[in-house]
Amino acid sequence: MKVAVFGLGYVGSVTAAGLAAVGHEVVGVDPDPVKVAQVAAGRSPVAEPGLDELVRAGVAGGLLTATSSVELALEATDVSLICVGTPSTGHGATQLAFLDRALAQLRDAMEIATPPASGHHSVVVRSTVPPGTGAAHVAPVFTDAPAGWTVGAAMCPEFLREGCAVTDFYTPPFLVTGTADDATRDSLVRLFGFLVRTIGNEGFHHVGVETAEALKYACNAFHATKVSFANELARIFRGYGVDAREVMEVFCADEKLNIAPTYLRPGFAYGGSCLPKDLRALQHLARQLGVDAPLLAGTAQTNELVVRDVVERVIGTGARRIALLGLSFKAETDDLRESPSVDLAERLIGKGFAVKIFDPVLNPQRLTGANLSYVQERLPHLNCLLAQDPVGALAGAEVALVADAGPSARQALLATTPPVILDLKGNLGPEIEALPGYEGVGW
Repeated sequence: MKVAVFGLGYVGSVTAAGLAAVGHEVVGVDPDPVKVAQVAAGRSPVAEPGLDELVRAGVAGGLLTATSSVELALEATDVSLICVGTPSTGHGATQLAFLDRALAQLRDAMEIATPPASGHHSVVVRSTVPPGTGAAHVAPVFTDAPAGWTVGAAMCPEFLREGCAVTDFYTPPFLVTGTADDATRDSLVRLFGFLVRTIGNEGFHHVGVETAEALKYACNAFHATKVSFANELARIFRGYGVDAREVMEVFCADEKLNIAPTYLRPGFAYGGSCLPKDLRALQHLARQLGVDAPLLAGTAQTNELVVRDVVERVIGTGARRIALLGLSFKAETDDLRESPSVDLAERLIGKGFAVKIFDPVLNPQRLTGANLSYVQERLPHLNCLLAQDPVGALAGAEVALVADAGPSARQALLATTPPVILDLKGNLGPEIEALPGYEGVGW
């Protein structure tokens, strides 16, 4: 395929040289004549291990060139990859001026350049951009493409780390294509088909444009959080003579819970007898040492905001009669200690809502010890709130809050179809998700 790569910074240079190395005809486009001259001389415009060799080989083989002329780069080109900078503004917003300029130049060049043989050209953003950029900034530019051109837009985020970007290019964690245009998706599969050898077909993820745009932010925020988490724990543990690196080495050996998808599904708040208690204990240890632990403090604050958000969404419905399906902090248990559902029920009752509760496991007569004490303090009239089955809880309900979606709860929801269904855990299934009043919490 013939490919134009806009922007010869780290991402653009690695992408251009990497694609040329697997046989694509690549033209790098950059307004900086110094970068263009460096590529023409067989040198990388940026310092990156292994990249000079790739650029040299691509130029020597005639598959990699560079220019400042957008018209020349677009001549009979199948794909344009936009790899321009998207720096922060003074207020932290993403600056899209370089992206907008590249798109405008690309559109103007289509008036002059010869279209590819297929007539279809794919404009693919690789730069990190906010969700909605494709719809607001990319697609509108090409709605009136010149005769002979059909244009599809896509987001294909990169996952390159400086210092090992060449290795990352050939062994990415996955390839993500976000587009609604089938021809553009097919072009990207052809363009990056060489990755099948390393990541397999299952490593290709075809998603919506906004999902692809959001993914890079999610990844980088998580990476930043991991660094801060490890360092925050180290500041606390150091004061107690603990080797935090040894702690984290063992921590990372747990691929069932710690380094795993577990707990990374958006939904309702955490709770139970362990997480809240131990998080508070860590914060207390930090205070004893005079160590700031804002990440741990923010974790508890975020959890509080999740519960508050559900309350506000219920208030926003204008309803007064609420059914809460599931009261324990985890399905198939009767542990009510620091359950976010108990907290939710308490807040709604305090605001004057009529709440009926059904939990398939809970039997108030069998509660003992701290479990009993907790619910007596928070919901002293629990017996009056409980329904014997989900149908009884849902009778007359205007809003169903579903934390525990057992089979009987699903059947009752389908039979009664409450006007609003707030799915707190995201496991109700497609039948209920298709109901008109369904809303997911956390997504």
